[in-house]
Amino acid sequence: MKTLQLGTSWFLEEAGGLARVYYGCVNYLPQVGVGVSGLVAGSDRVEQSSRGLVQTFASTHSGTLQRSLGVRKAFKQVISNSQFDLVASHFALYTFPILDRLGKLPLVIHFHGPWALESKAEGAGKLSVFGKWAIEKLVYGRADGFIVLSEAFRQILHKTYGVPLEKIFIVGGGIDTAEFKVDLTIAQARERLGWAQDRRIILCVRRLVQRMGLDNLIAAIAQVRQQYPEVLLLIAGKGAIAESLRSQIQQLQLEDSVKLLGFVADCDLPIAYRAAELSIIPSVSLEGFGLIAIESLAAGTPVLGTPIGGIPEILQPFSTDLILEGSTTSQLAQGIIEALSGQRQMPKSEACQDYVRQNYDWQVIAQQMKLVYEQVLQR
Repeated sequence: MKTLQLGTSWFLEEAGGLARVYYGCVNYLPQVGVGVSGLVAGSDRVEQSSRGLVQTFASTHSGTLQRSLGVRKAFKQVISNSQFDLVASHFALYTFPILDRLGKLPLVIHFHGPWALESKAEGAGKLSVFGKWAIEKLVYGRADGFIVLSEAFRQILHKTYGVPLEKIFIVGGGIDTAEFKVDLTIAQARERLGWAQDRRIILCVRRLVQRMGLDNLIAAIAQVRQQYPEVLLLIAGKGAIAESLRSQIQQLQLEDSVKLLGFVADCDLPIAYRAAELSIIPSVSLEGFGLIAIESLAAGTPVLGTPIGGIPEILQPFSTDLILEGSTTSQLAQGIIEALSGQRQMPKSEACQDYVRQNYDWQVIAQQMKLVYEQVLQR
């Protein structure tokens, strides 16, 4: 089976959950017998770093029109030079320009989230949101099958875009668990990063946008600090609300209890997870999976998550104590206090790592993706 994978960007150049999943597809699908060629926006270095598997159709800094024309041209060239059994797309915007050139090629959509609804949640205007929804609707109407990260996203795809449930398959996010298994104690990891040894460190790795619930989390730390003055929340990531969060920290006089780390390099993330006592996902909406949950567990660090979207689907089979009561400030504070006090039983490091290795290692996930592709081809 040979697939053409349409992505947004190359993970080694532009980090993000979607790019990480796409990068995993390119690297691990061939190991289970699925041939891969790819198209993404990126630099001239992508082809070399992907071992010739992925080509670029435009720069990530180019405008929407240029990228749309670029993917249309590149798609025509690629399918004229090679035979493909299936096209797998990871983003509706870059699929729309090639719809008329698919012919009879089966199309599988890797649905990473509702583009229009996420834009609305982050403050986009009505016209922009409608335009994105219209593009998604057209693209999804042509698709022969869908891969979603969770039952939560399966329902959104069905209810928001009218996709029949029988076309939608759930395959969770994957990681290379070996990359996150750090052979360091918590103290050694903190020493490596220069983090304090005498603090109760909580790590939150998030894009700094409104729907992530970071403002609620920061406010919760003000409550937690009353019982645990040594608590330290470290937020890793960048995004549009960074300045707003920084102002909130100052207003609540939490400068010694909450730190914005900014972007943390991919090579440092496993050590950062390992150095924390626990990590947390405070999302308030549209959390389709929560890849950071399995990253943290793979490093041996338990993770608390709100009962939003796909988060409970990851944590419920492993430990219900990891699922918070809700996403409000008081609910976050209560959950953190219970975890720090031992009232909530946090799983041991080895149990965290075993759970992820058995269920979310890329070797497992790639095989599940292959089965979906095969089912679509058999229809």
